[in-house]
Amino acid sequence: MTFRQPAPATSVLVPGRDADGVSAGPFPLLADLPLAGGGVDRGCERRAEEAWLPGLLESPATRVLVLVDGRAPVADGALALTGPAELPPAENLVYLGRVDGTEVVLADLAEVPGGFAEGVDWLGLRDVAAGLSARDAGLFVEAVAIANWHATHRHCPRCGAATETVQSGWVRRCPADESLHFPRTDPAIIVAITDAQDRLLLGANAQWGGSRFSTLAGFVEPGESLEAAVVREVAEESGVAVHSPRYAGSQPWPFPASLMLGFTAVADATDTVPDGHEIVDLRWFTRDQLAREVRDGTITVPAGVSIARALVEQWYGAPLPEPRQLEN
Repeated sequence: MTFRQPAPATSVLVPGRDADGVSAGPFPLLADLPLAGGGVDRGCERRAEEAWLPGLLESPATRVLVLVDGRAPVADGALALTGPAELPPAENLVYLGRVDGTEVVLADLAEVPGGFAEGVDWLGLRDVAAGLSARDAGLFVEAVAIANWHATHRHCPRCGAATETVQSGWVRRCPADESLHFPRTDPAIIVAITDAQDRLLLGANAQWGGSRFSTLAGFVEPGESLEAAVVREVAEESGVAVHSPRYAGSQPWPFPASLMLGFTAVADATDTVPDGHEIVDLRWFTRDQLAREVRDGTITVPAGVSIARALVEQWYGAPLPEPRQLEN
């Protein structure tokens, strides 16, 4: 299955600068992030009703998004939803919300159900999100996020007893001490850092093999502001002191439970010291250097579904070029 890719740019107009490269003020907010779309009415007041979810499962108008190990059925570039009558027994059922007047439920299954509709591809969120509609991407990211939470919060953190799901799958209750436990999201900052020459700092993570470069990121610590996290994380990973952190946009990233909060920041100096644990290499890129090395395949960059790619392309001023295809 092939999904659309942005057309290569013929010219670069840098956000925050005019056609002559002169500063024109702060960078604009990121727009059209693939996983940040709305369109789903989550119905918080409805899902708290005890009879709400059972009633939906009795209605043939209800649609069900089946999830198996983080993968969903996709056909013709859209999520393939099914009816409740075709649904096998599922341990985790969650009310996702109302979309265009239709109620949608998540069924998180251990394996692909037999007899499921043919002609579908079972794909992960990273594989397909950039090609989905805003509605489908919103449903998919919500489903993956809540399924991941259920998978890792089966026991009460107070007493260790097995918990049970209530409120249409959005709360886990401990039958031993009656405590209620709600989904958690881990805030993380991710930063596009520029220097006085408007070069971009990118780092290579040890897990990526040293040739994939991305913006720096890290989790927000307890009692810490987002801006303080930007300054601290950048210093820890690169040895670079930054100032003027500016919020750029956010995107859920349910791998397993993050909310990525995008920022831009300006470096005081350009000397870098990789931390040697997470970051093994750091480089300052001009736009020409980055485009050439991506095109030649010397380095790779984050996929189009990520906020990291959006931050890089906002600085670059256009979609990055695609790598050249090698001839046989």
